[in-house]
Amino acid sequence: MKIKSVNPYTEEVNWTYDALSFGDCEDQVKKSRDTFSGWSSLSVEKRTRYIARAAEVLRQNKRVYAEIITKEMGKPIRQSVGEIEKCACLCDYYAENSTEFLKDEVVETEAEKSYVTFEPLGIILGIVPWDFPFWQAFRFAVPALTAGNVCLLKHASNVPMSALEVEKVFTEAGLPENVFKTLLIDSKTAMEIIDEDLVDGVSITGSQGAGSEVGELAGRMIKPFVLELGGSDPFIVLEDADIDRAAQFAIESRFLNAGQSCIAAKRFIVVEDVVVDFIEAFELHIQELKIGDPMDEETDIGPVAKKECIDILEKILRDAKRKGAEPHVYGEEHAKGFFFRPALIPAASVDMKACNFEVCGPIAPVIIARNEDEAAEIANSTEFGLGAEIWSADLERAERLAKRIRAGFVTINGMVKSDPRLPFGGVKKSGIGRELSYYGLKQFVNIKTVVINK
Repeated sequence: MKIKSVNPYTEEVNWTYDALSFGDCEDQVKKSRDTFSGWSSLSVEKRTRYIARAAEVLRQNKRVYAEIITKEMGKPIRQSVGEIEKCACLCDYYAENSTEFLKDEVVETEAEKSYVTFEPLGIILGIVPWDFPFWQAFRFAVPALTAGNVCLLKHASNVPMSALEVEKVFTEAGLPENVFKTLLIDSKTAMEIIDEDLVDGVSITGSQGAGSEVGELAGRMIKPFVLELGGSDPFIVLEDADIDRAAQFAIESRFLNAGQSCIAAKRFIVVEDVVVDFIEAFELHIQELKIGDPMDEETDIGPVAKKECIDILEKILRDAKRKGAEPHVYGEEHAKGFFFRPALIPAASVDMKACNFEVCGPIAPVIIARNEDEAAEIANSTEFGLGAEIWSADLERAERLAKRIRAGFVTINGMVKSDPRLPFGGVKKSGIGRELSYYGLKQFVNIKTVVINK
């Protein structure tokens, strides 16, 4: 089998690779297993020195890595550079804080001494998507490596060069061979690796279907797993919000990465008193977006990552039209490249796919709510629960509303974005477990209790 990287802007093939066989993966697992004992026996301080060096490598080569991202999945180059910088900050955070986070926790009991210690599990398999090719991989790997695990990466098949370059970052940072390895494999082979009991934990960021399949298999094998499965994040605008500021953030939150982000705002729930003003401001800002060559520093929206994404997005717009909507579409048609023009669906209804499906592309439905209570009801009406945004001048009111929203992350007067300092993950069908922060560092450790008596 061949794994092919296609440039979404030029539609030309970037690179082609031979996929590894299951036998190749078994050989790599053995090497990783042999390496684990040495890596895990290092002190946390020594492991974090490698992670700190990875941050240096990322910063030294950020333009090179950014151009690879843009060539493979079409992200505007400014955003790709920002992604690399964010990965470096992630490394900084764990390099600076992991020794404290992983130190033994003494607990007072009747025994001579009682404490909790945190020990790595072994080989952790990460299955990650293409939307943020470096960030998704680093977000999984850095905490797992810092905790003393070794990692195998199964990346999305359309970004193989990004996957290999992630491995090279760790190699150039001096990590011992086989502590981190990229496997160019298909999904079937990844499932075989789990099914054959070759790894000790699994982290997946992906679709509901993929997460459900991985979770079922990992559960059957009694393996710990983390599922980050995306969402349909509500963006709630109350009548006392700063409408223009909310509209500006709505643009960034919805159209960053051409709308291809699990934490993008996907449903704009606006109280009826201000809906006309919000749509007016929103449309004005959409019209200011520059759509085109993702290598151009001025471009705001590039092509979507894959040709098949266009068909899915067109079906979502057709569904909205069948159900009474009149979508507003902006920008010019492109003769070449996997472009999908930004679309606004005013007065969308909750039964539309645009409002209850994870839309991975630049479509923005606006749902009108009578009041705050109805806005909360609509926000909680889907099976997703990853992030949410609330816009209001009354911060106490907004905090009360935040407690009513069933999501793993709520931002007031700002956009949802992952931060190494804060735990990240969802509820309901948006996932299980947490990444990042103190919490994410301990997802793949044995939380061992030790009690000492005289």
